Amino acid sequence: MQVLKANESKPITIYDIAKEAEVSPATVSRVLTGNTNVRKEKRKKVLEIIEKYNFKPNAMARGLSETKSKIIGILVADVRNPFYAELFLACEQAAKLAGYTVMLCNSLNVMEQEEYLLDQMVQQRVDAIIQIGGRVDDLVSNMEYVEKVNQVMNTTPVVVTGKLEGTKCKMVRIDSMKAMELLMEYLISLGHQEIAMVGGSVRVLSTYEKLVQYRRSLQKYHIPYDPDLISAEGSYNVESGYRLMNEMLAKGKRPTAVVAINDFAATGVMHSLLEHGFRIPEDVSVVGYDNTYISQVMNPSITTIDYNYQYFGKCLIEAAIDAIEDRGELLKLVTPSLVIRKSSGAKK
Repeated sequence: MQVLKANESKPITIYDIAKEAEVSPATVSRVLTGNTNVRKEKRKKVLEIIEKYNFKPNAMARGLSETKSKIIGILVADVRNPFYAELFLACEQAAKLAGYTVMLCNSLNVMEQEEYLLDQMVQQRVDAIIQIGGRVDDLVSNMEYVEKVNQVMNTTPVVVTGKLEGTKCKMVRIDSMKAMELLMEYLISLGHQEIAMVGGSVRVLSTYEKLVQYRRSLQKYHIPYDPDLISAEGSYNVESGYRLMNEMLAKGKRPTAVVAINDFAATGVMHSLLEHGFRIPEDVSVVGYDNTYISQVMNPSITTIDYNYQYFGKCLIEAAIDAIEDRGELLKLVTPSLVIRKSSGAKK
């Protein structure tokens, strides 16, 4: 580059201009090359900053700035979880149709690993990053992680399946409130009123939203709220569902229906109920979330919430490409649907 920032020895780059203009480096590149696919107000802002620094990129730097890897990095919490595996596969297929390949990284839900992998993907010059799970699931965003993602976004756009307050990440997430509404309407229509909610953590955005809708549904039908029917201080695995259901039964609570936080937790809930002599669904109905293979192989098969993984993955890839091109909406909600199987039935 040809010029220096005032009082600095480091040459200015298109990334510096992008950061100051609050746009993507791709947008700066399009302004420099005269591309018309830039909104008027963004073009004006970029041109003002270019003029401010008398910025004149040399040919080699301009060529590098315009080069795309056609790779989208996908950072997931744990691909061994069938929810993440299904969604990753859908993203990979959608990316292929759009002319991109994908790079998969697993953080194992450890923030330090998430930060490290973000850096690795930036070094590999991916065109965009999609983060599924991990810190983007937090109800209250971790400010240290927000700062890290903002640093990454100086060069590489980021799309998340949850939220990161304090960033301008594009968001594609499941409508968790609608998902809980579907389950509650279904169970209440079957005559259930003693409905338990088991699994997850209220520190996770989607679980918190489900709990909010759970209470709204009870209020809508004038059903008393019983806090002892809520066990949302656990995790998202079979062991947690089993333990929390055991604890609820030990307190003398006998729900006629249980909403488990996912298919794994539903499996644990069912094991607990069966060990205590309850029949499913004759005595207790059990429903879950995610519509993974587990919901189909359990006996009885589990009534669950489906997200249309193919559509979800397509939306994520489209959001990533929109972010690369600096266009499109900030938030898109994926509408869930109810899949009724044998684990649920009318209250007896």
